Amino acid sequence: MNQQIMVQKNIASRIHHIKAGLDTVQWGAFNANAKPVCRVASGDIVEIECLCHHAGDAAELLMDDAIREIYDGIPEDTRAPGVHIITGPIYVEGAEPGDTLECRVLGMKPRLKYGVNFAGSWGLLHKEFGSKEHVIIYEADIDSGIAKAVFQYEYDSPARAIPGRYTRVDPSQRKPALEGFSIPLRLHFGTAGVCPADDGDISTVPPGAHGGNVDNREFVAGTSMFYPVQREGALFWAGDTHFAEGDGEVNGTAIEAHVNATIQLILHKKRRSRNPILETPEHWICHGFDEDLDEAVREAVLEMISLLEQEWNISRMEAYSLCSVAGDLRVTQVVDGVKGAHIAMRRDIKR
Repeated sequence: MNQQIMVQKNIASRIHHIKAGLDTVQWGAFNANAKPVCRVASGDIVEIECLCHHAGDAAELLMDDAIREIYDGIPEDTRAPGVHIITGPIYVEGAEPGDTLECRVLGMKPRLKYGVNFAGSWGLLHKEFGSKEHVIIYEADIDSGIAKAVFQYEYDSPARAIPGRYTRVDPSQRKPALEGFSIPLRLHFGTAGVCPADDGDISTVPPGAHGGNVDNREFVAGTSMFYPVQREGALFWAGDTHFAEGDGEVNGTAIEAHVNATIQLILHKKRRSRNPILETPEHWICHGFDEDLDEAVREAVLEMISLLEQEWNISRMEAYSLCSVAGDLRVTQVVDGVKGAHIAMRRDIKR
């Protein structure tokens, strides 16, 4: 899929532009008290700038003046309780608990052509790799649809990790990386969703019914995520964008990168599911989240059973059978405390 191709816009929709800046981003938290940066009607289109939180690993490649202003302007001790930079919130007129908000991705393109994969202390095998922080910088070629590694370096894990901290490593420590390898680009949101129902600062790290850090690499241009609305106005955020990611995100991160996205927000006056549902041209994808991966898997399958009952008017047992014979069950990520699983079902098996 060409990540620059834009799905045809509804000419009746209003178009809003949200730049990432000190007054439009939060670092590490969803909070219902945050002032909306934009108010939209159902069907409106939003052009939104989204940032990653690892630009300090190669600031000369991963920062422009506006990004540097955000990194320098948000105090380190306020980047909590999570780690991600999210842009928003966007208030959707008429949205209320019990509704569903559809985020339709019309297009995505890099803000800068560089991204970073960071093997962090939260990665699956951190101790097996000597408790080192390891960085690989990638360069994207949008026309070719690939990313290639530029260089790598490592350093000892700090006593206290700070989101977005500038990494001070002598350039002589940078070494070639993954020469001869090309990684297919899949520009997507790592973290996006509506405001959780809980009060106060809610960490961006664990995914949940509100969405958040779902890390589904299928959430690309041409797809829609359906979120159960938790609060009046929905209060939608997006950020933590990626160039590419593998299912599981096992070393802790994807290719973290800054991405400008064009989305359409559509309100549906009916709750469709307990957790977000991703709809692609070929599949429905249902999600489950739990600290226990077995429970996350179970929840994802139960969500798909419920969806198939609604969409195809079949029995619960028939839906369960389809999940076994035609569903693809995958691990979304295992590195965010709350683990994610998803199951995909082809939509064309019913003719």
